[in-house]
Amino acid sequence: MTPAPSTALAARLDPAAPIPFDNSYSRLPDRFFERIAPTPVAAPRLIKVNRPLAVQLGIDPDFLESEAGVAILAGNAVAAGSEPIALAYAAHQFGHFVPQLGDGRAVLLGEVVDAHGARFDIQLKGSGRTRFSRRGDGRAALGPVLREYIVSEAMAALGIRTTRSLAAVLTGEPVMRESVLPGGVVTRVASSHLRVGTFQYFAAPRDLDGLRALADYAIARHYPQAAQAEDRYLALFDAVLGALADLTASWMLIGFIHGVLNTDNTSIAGETIDYGPCAFMDAYHPDKVFSSIDQNGRYAFGNQPRIMKWNLARLAESLLPLIAGSEDEAFKAASARLGTFDARYQEAYLAGLRRKLGLAEALDGDLALGEDLLAHMAANRADFTLTFRALSEASADPAHDGEVRQLFSDPAAYDGWEQTWRERLTRERQRPEARRAAMRAVNPKYIPRNHRVEAAIAAAENGSFALFEELNAVLANPYDDQPALAHYAEAPAPEEEVQQTFCGT
Repeated sequence: MTPAPSTALAARLDPAAPIPFDNSYSRLPDRFFERIAPTPVAAPRLIKVNRPLAVQLGIDPDFLESEAGVAILAGNAVAAGSEPIALAYAAHQFGHFVPQLGDGRAVLLGEVVDAHGARFDIQLKGSGRTRFSRRGDGRAALGPVLREYIVSEAMAALGIRTTRSLAAVLTGEPVMRESVLPGGVVTRVASSHLRVGTFQYFAAPRDLDGLRALADYAIARHYPQAAQAEDRYLALFDAVLGALADLTASWMLIGFIHGVLNTDNTSIAGETIDYGPCAFMDAYHPDKVFSSIDQNGRYAFGNQPRIMKWNLARLAESLLPLIAGSEDEAFKAASARLGTFDARYQEAYLAGLRRKLGLAEALDGDLALGEDLLAHMAANRADFTLTFRALSEASADPAHDGEVRQLFSDPAAYDGWEQTWRERLTRERQRPEARRAAMRAVNPKYIPRNHRVEAAIAAAENGSFALFEELNAVLANPYDDQPALAHYAEAPAPEEEVQQTFCGT
């Protein structure tokens, strides 16, 4: 018999509250989390409220910018209707299983439902110690707070599924890392904070009641169509697999490197989550690594599809006890679904690659054409973002080929490929100007380049948030030309290149 859907999503809304919390996860069993309030800070000061996002969530941005709102965003006050909790989860970290991790420096304040009926978590990150902190201080330095704000909002503007940033505040307290740094708190908004590692947390000790409650909750919240399937838990796995195949393809099409793609950093909602040592590539290379803790390149750019499939295998293992049939039958069914990942990822990736190359028709050889370009780019240190943006212009007028050629250390490397590409374009029915517009809509001019992010952080650490504000404004419209701010599109000079990024924990 198919179990009934979770009842945890039943609304309990306080319409008089300044933040319209409608919490559900906190009504699951207590072993899913720790009930704990954020730790107050010394002298909170607002950096930024994401006003459009606040409005979308049904929260008055003026309230968030008030003294009472900043107190909530800093963790110095608990809002009416909030039920603060730190979530429990496990993880494979760099391939090694850790049975208990959890929110060691974050507190989920609660959930809100937006005007379209979509449910979102509101979480403070950098809000103090919890029982999951282990030896950590539970705090966040200002740099990682601003990095998460900048990059997550840039990803949203680029059209990539992601957690969002609602606000950032200074704590007025120092944080000890490699040096003494100013502290901060970022308010993160997510479709949920359910991770592959959340399922592992219950599967490892064979807490089947907890595992089933979690799976039913995930179905009710994220994939209600799975409840109608013959095997709801196999359907849940299949839905998560499809969402993560699409997400991974979107990263590969934009030059994004997550940097620490452990199972606790893999959202079953199909969103990019946990912006630690993340980065966007400048010069393209599939082996590119930025994360200072990824010593062996496990999470290199080109490895991301393989690692996402590996993480999904861990989710399949966790769900096996719930999947119908004998253990052998469940294993075969889950393995068959997992085996579809490569094709589903490749379908999403190839569709996106065609759009980046200006190909509206699907023809044999398109993948090889794109891979050939990437190989030439890797061999000639061509900038990933600038190359595809320049191709957008060249697609309508070959007079712009020079703008692409100059991006290659050996410009002749572009010439042979360009001839093949132009021959392929002759087989398209789309008019050149329409093709150019379509390519510009998927090939951004502006990304959060590492040297620009670092410059904004350095200025903020010295008390000026002007670069932070300007960078956010530019990245809010990544596909537009913005002539007055065109320097934000430029690749870094050799002395400006960022070679490593850091977690901040």
